[in-house]
Amino acid sequence: MATPSQWIAGARPRTLPAAVVPVAVGTGVAIGYGGAVWWRALLALFVALALQVGVNYSNDYSDGVRGTDDDRVGPMRLVGSSAAPPRQVLTAALSCFLAAAVAGLVLVVATRAWWLLLVGAVSIAAAWFYTGGSTPYGYRALGEISVFVFFGLVAVAGTTYVQLEWLPWLAVAAAVPVGLLACAMLVINNLRDIVTDGPAGKRTLAVVLGERRTRLLYVLCLTVPLAVALAVVPWQPFAALALLSAPLAVAPVTAVMGGATGPALIATLQQTGRFQLVYGLLFTVGLAL
Repeated sequence: MATPSQWIAGARPRTLPAAVVPVAVGTGVAIGYGGAVWWRALLALFVALALQVGVNYSNDYSDGVRGTDDDRVGPMRLVGSSAAPPRQVLTAALSCFLAAAVAGLVLVVATRAWWLLLVGAVSIAAAWFYTGGSTPYGYRALGEISVFVFFGLVAVAGTTYVQLEWLPWLAVAAAVPVGLLACAMLVINNLRDIVTDGPAGKRTLAVVLGERRTRLLYVLCLTVPLAVALAVVPWQPFAALALLSAPLAVAPVTAVMGGATGPALIATLQQTGRFQLVYGLLFTVGLAL
C-alpha cells in the first residue's frame, strides 16, 4: 500500500505550476479590467489543480497498466512501481475529476454561462484520453497541442471570463505564453523519456521530432513567452515585468542545448517549473497594474 508521501509524489507536485500560472494570469487580466471576483478566482484555481492532479494520476494508471512505465527514468509512478494497485490510482484520478466538475458547476451557475458545461466536459475528457482509452492521443504526438489549448487558452481565458463575464483580447494574448510554458514542462518530460517511449510504442512529439528538434522546441517554448510579454508592452506597459524572469531560463536552456539526458533532465524539469512560476507571477502583476 502506498504511503502518503508516495501519493504526493504520484501527484507530481512539480507540474502544479501549470495549473497555478494560468489562473493567476487570468486573474491578473481581470484585475486590470477592474472586475476581479476573488472567490471565483479561488474556485477556478481549485478546478485547475484538481484537473492537473487528476490527469497525473490518470496518466500513472493508464501508463502503468500498459507497461510503459516499467523501465522509467523519471519520478516514481504509483502503478509502475507497484506502490499502489491500479484500481486505487484510478479511483484517485476519477475523484479529482469529479471534484473539478463540481467546483466548475458552481462557476457555471454563478455566471449562467451554460456553454461552460461543454468546455468542462471536453477538458475532463481530454485529461482522461491523453493516455487513457484504447487510442490515447498522447501516444500520437498530440500531447503538446492539448496542453497548449487547455492549460493555456482555456485556463487563462476561462479564469478571466468567469470573473468579468466577458472576454477581453488581452486574456487571449496572455494565454499564449502561458500555454507555451506549460508545453515546455511536457516537452522536457518527453525528451527525458524519449529512449524508453519509442520502444514502448508511445509516439510522443519528442519521438516523432527526434532529439535535436525536440531540444529546439523546448528553447522556443521558453523564449517566445518573453517575446510575447514584450509585444504586449504598448498596451500594458507593466507586462515588461515578466522579462525579469529571463535569467531563470538560462540554466535549463543551457542544460538542454548542452545535451543533458535521462536523470540530468529531472533537475531541468524543476528549473523549468521555477521559471514558469516566476514568469507567471510577474506577468500577473504586470497585467494587473
